[in-house]
Amino acid sequence: MYRFFRLILFLFNPERIHNLTVGLLKITKYIPFFNSLLRMNYTVSSPKLERKVLGIKFKNPVGMAAGFDKNAEVYNELSDLGFGFVEIGTVTRKAQKGNAKPRLFRLCKDKAIINRMGFNNNGVEKVLKNMRKKRRQGLIIGGNIGKNTDIDNENAPIEYEKTLSRLYNYADYFVINISCPNVANLQDLQTTDYLKKLLGQLTEFRRYRDIYKPMLIKISPDLSFEQIDEILDVIRRIGIDGIVATNTTTSRNNLKTGIKEIQRTGAGGLSGSPLTKRALEIISYINKKTDGDLPIIGAGGIMTEDDAINMLNAGARLIQIYTGFIYNGPKFVKRINKRILEECKTAEQE
Repeated sequence: MYRFFRLILFLFNPERIHNLTVGLLKITKYIPFFNSLLRMNYTVSSPKLERKVLGIKFKNPVGMAAGFDKNAEVYNELSDLGFGFVEIGTVTRKAQKGNAKPRLFRLCKDKAIINRMGFNNNGVEKVLKNMRKKRRQGLIIGGNIGKNTDIDNENAPIEYEKTLSRLYNYADYFVINISCPNVANLQDLQTTDYLKKLLGQLTEFRRYRDIYKPMLIKISPDLSFEQIDEILDVIRRIGIDGIVATNTTTSRNNLKTGIKEIQRTGAGGLSGSPLTKRALEIISYINKKTDGDLPIIGAGGIMTEDDAINMLNAGARLIQIYTGFIYNGPKFVKRINKRILEECKTAEQE
């Protein structure tokens, strides 16, 4: 049924459809019993799905990646669709409109999306107001934070800290977004000198808080293994708790979409099927390099249930979807969780 609806939805501007989807999810809470019906049809509950990662208990390992619920408006409704956790953001200290439109594009032949949104969000104060809402029982919320476009990298640490300080008591964990290709010079923060300064300041802030909140960094799939080694060394020394691998890619290699169409689309980060192989390689590499001791949230290119299982088997403790959700529909979360349960049963029989 979703394939039929997708044919209609994909006739319209992707960003407009995204905003419409968020708007419809917001409305569901005003329809009596509707959210309960969603939970009955879309959620899978089992102790075998539960995961304890970063000292936090997740009811299942499938999360919504950052970028969908930018302003923390529909995390409860996403929980009703079966997600075990939702990462809100990317949130910046001040509200910003992001890059010029159009800035979101589908590459249907490749089951991919290109975006150059540019951290469009309502700013930390409005996000904070939304995060004060009562959340669904067992739902874990991650806070993905970044810097405003007009802030240079030298002043980035204090900007990240200010945003972190406002959200600190409301998110269960935090992801430091240093790898989005759609914000000028942001990826420079992945270099060791910048990284030491930024992460050092954020962990120093955390040291004086009453509650310890895990911090992770989100890395680019375009890094070399040598660069990843340098990042791993920095986060070991500073005390960062994990990695989200990976963000979107600037690569346009081996796409089925025609060159002219890609050129019309322009710059931006690519997600979806073309990212699957590289994300798996990076997760497997980090897992082996750290002897499985560093928690990894796998993201990027999870388009099938097999992709999800492969990512978990490669070393991810948790996984996140976004583009796969767009192409497969809301039942995709349930299908992944059911597949994980099947894998558990098979392992027990063996």
